[in-house]
Amino acid sequence: MKLAKTSNCRHYQINSDSSPSSQIFPSNLSVLNLLNLPFRQLMDSEQRRKRKRSLRTSPSPHSHCGFSVRSLILCLSFIFVLLLLHRFQIGRASFHPVVIVSTLSHLSSSTSNSIRDYVSGRFMLALRVEDRILFPDHVLLMVSHINDRSEVLECVYGKDNGVEAANKLISRPVLSVDELDELRWVARCPLPPQNYSAEVNLRRPPRKESIVEGDEWQRKVHPAVHSWEMMAYAAALDRDSAVVFVKGLNLRPDRESDPRQFSCHFGTERDGRFALTTRAFSAAQEVVRCSLPKSIRMNPSKAHGIRVTVGLNSHFHANARASNHVLVPSVAKMLSPSYNSDQWKKNQGKHQLCVCTMVWNQASSLREWIMYHAWLGVERWFIYDNNSDDRTEEVIQELAFEAYNVSRHTWPWIKTQESGFSHCALRARDECKWVAFMDVDEFFYFPFPTRRRGGSNKPIVRGQNSLRTLVANFSSTNIGEIRTACHSYGPSGLNSPPSQGVTVGYTCRLQSPERHKSIVRPDVLDRTLLNVVHHFRLRKGFKYLNMPQSTAVINHYKYQVWEAFRAKFFRRVATYVADWQEKENEGSKDRAPGLGTEPIEPPNWPLQFCEVWDTGLRDFVLANLADPTTGLLPWERSLL
Repeated sequence: MKLAKTSNCRHYQINSDSSPSSQIFPSNLSVLNLLNLPFRQLMDSEQRRKRKRSLRTSPSPHSHCGFSVRSLILCLSFIFVLLLLHRFQIGRASFHPVVIVSTLSHLSSSTSNSIRDYVSGRFMLALRVEDRILFPDHVLLMVSHINDRSEVLECVYGKDNGVEAANKLISRPVLSVDELDELRWVARCPLPPQNYSAEVNLRRPPRKESIVEGDEWQRKVHPAVHSWEMMAYAAALDRDSAVVFVKGLNLRPDRESDPRQFSCHFGTERDGRFALTTRAFSAAQEVVRCSLPKSIRMNPSKAHGIRVTVGLNSHFHANARASNHVLVPSVAKMLSPSYNSDQWKKNQGKHQLCVCTMVWNQASSLREWIMYHAWLGVERWFIYDNNSDDRTEEVIQELAFEAYNVSRHTWPWIKTQESGFSHCALRARDECKWVAFMDVDEFFYFPFPTRRRGGSNKPIVRGQNSLRTLVANFSSTNIGEIRTACHSYGPSGLNSPPSQGVTVGYTCRLQSPERHKSIVRPDVLDRTLLNVVHHFRLRKGFKYLNMPQSTAVINHYKYQVWEAFRAKFFRRVATYVADWQEKENEGSKDRAPGLGTEPIEPPNWPLQFCEVWDTGLRDFVLANLADPTTGLLPWERSLL
């Protein structure tokens, strides 16, 4: 009897006109035939009449069907799957999951690798190359969907159009991978071989193949390769304005330019167009500042991920139209604020003293430089890493683990130190009252003790946190910048790097100081962010202070042993300073006198640049920072 009831429920559900299932399945497809149930043998006509009367009066079939309703649902689901299989004919063709991808550049091998990694338990999205920038010594790819820096990637090159065997590709190991910001990663690839295109692509290695077929190369969807000679490369949201960093404007290095010749253009990745335009109201060096569009000004979170560029007009006038501007190619994207700065300052307070620097392969110098200045009172470090390939990142991570407040910021843009410092000034403003802009071979030093006020003859010996105390004395004045003279030190008779660090090892210097370095208040800087040789232009109403050499100096260990010094020939970070291998301004103070343009060690290099033996900082470090038991300095103990 139970079987008959189950059958009746199934019969009712399938044949009733009100059932939606009668509209889904073809009339020639019988559920009863599929189930092969002997329906008419199980129920006579009297039972059928009783069942119909019962169903008419019952408000819900569930009260009579019980478990049979679930059985019916399972059967219907099974039939529905069969119909889908029949309709899409999966068995007759290979099955490919539907994956929504951008039309921007990617290799099909990347997609297949993603699926393969998911099957093995590691799901990774297909690599997406958004932009390419051609530098003198590498190609920089801006990429999304990279998991981490340890991921193994290959650079893939295709031959130029018209070259024989254009369907062959070659691959090379990627030089480095780094996280640029919240949205993108950067991958550095070697320059393409001869007869190969700079339209470099990126993929996860397919086993160990080095040559792949050209059907993987989707040339028609590759974005253009940008030239580093003219490009908007970074952007920042600064309160009610947008700050855009642009290469190739050729503005004067030491003065503000007329902003009327520029405009800013904002667009999304969806359609690739720059739909919003505003006028520039300041321009200097490589920095253009524009007002924000009203929609972004009212809601800054809308700026997140928006691409921005600068428009140029060589025939500008006061009423220049934005439509007359030629747009600079851009890889610059704006990021919305990650926190409310006013609330952050209210809850956390500002650091009294921070330091910003830009480095390339300075891992061996970072520990001594940071630990020494931490003793003097520096609380926060911003390290802008300009394509280092040594242990720089590892050393920074170790210092952070040891409770030093240091962060590393990827800055892949070569010869842009001034712009990098402008960018850092914006980043540090909400965290720091004062920011020192120094190189990692420069050490602040109080050379002479001072006399106490009130007639006491007992000298004051500058000690721990003395630099922080110094700048704090000027925080409530109209002093916006403290400039300190630099003494340049030579190899001091050494032939190998000093084991205890530069502050102890190098003790002979030039007689006269060379230039100066600055500690600034980032909240009183001029809106242009113009800076030259580490000092900034200030807003009206604020002035700088030249620190007397009897109070403080900076020891600049500029001319070290040849092994360390020759690295300067690779490339210099400053925008407006010629590299030493270039035959330009060979007599400038920015060069080593008489060195020439090739990294060839001159005769008697260990004794060069030695006019005054000065052991002041060495004695100070050994007296104040060395362990009284072992004699080891902090940076020596850390290496044990």
